[in-house]
Amino acid sequence: MVLRGVFWVIDDADGDDRLIFKMFEEGDNVGLSKSGHNYNHRLLWEHVRPRGCNKSFDYYPRGRVEMNNKGKPVVYMNMSIAEEDFERIKERFCLGDDYKIHYDGSEHYKCHNDY
Repeated sequence: MVLRGVFWVIDDADGDDRLIFKMFEEGDNVGLSKSGHNYNHRLLWEHVRPRGCNKSFDYYPRGRVEMNNKGKPVVYMNMSIAEEDFERIKERFCLGDDYKIHYDGSEHYKCHNDY
């Protein structure tokens, strides 16, 4: 079963990339998007931000997995997310082979890499 949720690609203290995932859970009321069917990165960041991190929610590359009106998964994400990170995202959200990637260059997904 494909999961919905949000993710960030962050650097840990050693400089290695790692991912933060938050899978959507029905009944959760922390950091919800307007629709109530996924999370809002800005609202959720305070609850998932790594200990000692002083960066804002939009500093790191991020994205989300949603379902389109045909029930197919769509991954919306920043254009700077590397292929190897996407492979881990794909695995974690159980995407399989039938999904669409939407590299979102809008203000909504911009991060420090884009300026």
